[in-house]
Amino acid sequence: MATGTLDPRFSDPAAEPSAWRDVESVLADAGVYWLTTVRADGRPHVTPLIAVWYDGALHFATGQGEQKFHNLTANPRVVLTTGSNALKSGLDVVAEGEAVRIREQPRLAALAAAWVDKYGEEWRFAVRDGDFWNEGAGSAAVFAVAPAKVLAFRKEGTYAQTSWRPSEH
Repeated sequence: MATGTLDPRFSDPAAEPSAWRDVESVLADAGVYWLTTVRADGRPHVTPLIAVWYDGALHFATGQGEQKFHNLTANPRVVLTTGSNALKSGLDVVAEGEAVRIREQPRLAALAAAWVDKYGEEWRFAVRDGDFWNEGAGSAAVFAVAPAKVLAFRKEGTYAQTSWRPSEH
């Protein structure tokens, strides 16, 4: 992958850009992500959720009665954030993009398997009518966010803020 762009305003003078492989590892391995959407009246809505990094995009699911689903139908622009709560260690990652609903059976089946691989049997979904389905929870719409911009904030060693655009990685 190409080298990201280091922002000297928010980085130690001796810092090097974070490696994309480290950023991608955080995106793939995180257990919890924070999704920011925008309500119809312009107020932000932030909620924790689980997600899967698959084929260059973060994927998450939501019930059609949830606030985030309603927000996404009006405005698909989102931010997904994950990382570490520690002040002086870890790598925080912010992914900006548009949430696109996934309805194709083969891709949903692959994503359902990825959910189980990452989160275990508790998160096993069937695929039905273009959505995830769980007997206890009902249907959930699945969305993909292929990042249009990624920011990584390294907090150990030398502090560094690195950014990428899709054409850069």
